[in-house]
Amino acid sequence: MRLFLRCFRLCPRRGRLRLPTGLRDLWSYSRLVLRSLYFNTLTNTDVVMDSLFEPVFWIVDHLTRWFGMVFVCLVVVLTSSILIIAYFCLLPMVLDTYPIAWIVWHICYGHWNLVMIVFHYYKATKTSPGHPPQVKSDIPAVSVCKKCIIPKPARTHHCSICNRCILKMDHHCPWLNNCVGHFNHRYFFSFCLFMTLGCMYCSISGRHLFLDAYRAIQHLKSLDVEPQGVPVTGVGWLLGILPPGSAPGQSYHKTPPPPFTFKDRMFHKSVIYMWVLTSTVALALGGLTLWHAILISRGETSIERHINNKEIRRLHKNGKAFKNPFNYGRLTNWKVFFGVEKRSHWLTRVLLPSSHPPYGDGLTWELSLHRKDPIEV
Repeated sequence: MRLFLRCFRLCPRRGRLRLPTGLRDLWSYSRLVLRSLYFNTLTNTDVVMDSLFEPVFWIVDHLTRWFGMVFVCLVVVLTSSILIIAYFCLLPMVLDTYPIAWIVWHICYGHWNLVMIVFHYYKATKTSPGHPPQVKSDIPAVSVCKKCIIPKPARTHHCSICNRCILKMDHHCPWLNNCVGHFNHRYFFSFCLFMTLGCMYCSISGRHLFLDAYRAIQHLKSLDVEPQGVPVTGVGWLLGILPPGSAPGQSYHKTPPPPFTFKDRMFHKSVIYMWVLTSTVALALGGLTLWHAILISRGETSIERHINNKEIRRLHKNGKAFKNPFNYGRLTNWKVFFGVEKRSHWLTRVLLPSSHPPYGDGLTWELSLHRKDPIEV
């Protein structure tokens, strides 16, 4: 009897409709995706929204990866255009009209700012943010990456655009075509800071030139809309019978040639372009720089800020307080971030180009740095 039942189970049912293999695989995958939305009690709205928007994230990640070099070229082109206007339009005017003290100030500050921008942007794009070791090691890990299948040290996160784990990952910057991590975070912030200062410098120092150029362009537009010959009263003049000025009370006025040459027009338009671009970048990039400065003061990255906010809300419901273990105090956070170990480093490592490595290796972190501060100042 048991043998008969076993044979009956193994024999396929003739009356049952079997779907093709491709449709059965698609149906199984759809059921798996649907069940993943409510797979356990830890599921919340974030998990559901991430699952629903996964195709959108995939498209954005691949577009950002493909257009990375386009964004870098755009930064280079826009910055170069401002430099061309500054050197060929504004610098000759400064040398001819400004006193010697202001000439020295503009030349020294402008070139120092330019060197800092170019140096930190190059280092931010070419420096690797840092990756955890791919082989087995004794480095303590807090979790295992589900995509790389390797242990993740503290403050390490996976970048879906680079498709790798990044040490102390802050975010993936498309304008750098690179991730911002442990080894290039300082370069990224310094680039944002000095680019903001440079744009503010161009915007503030060129505001009077912008107003003069704007008035000149408006005056040129008013001249362009005026007719070259102004017809006056007289039927004979309108019919072409009488020559100009022969009718009583008739006057003839011919508009003089425009007072601005093509070079003057291009100069005014270049000044307007430079002021609008630098002012816009100063506002947008200034806000981003201020936000990152706040995060650095708190000892956080952009990703950690989001995670810590969730932990604060979770612990607050249980009557507990959250404390960031990587917050060593505002001043110490800045010293660790810039790698300042003595007083002279504020000049040589912050206000001058420097390629010194950051504090630590990005794999292990001192949780009591505020108690045994290795930095003198």
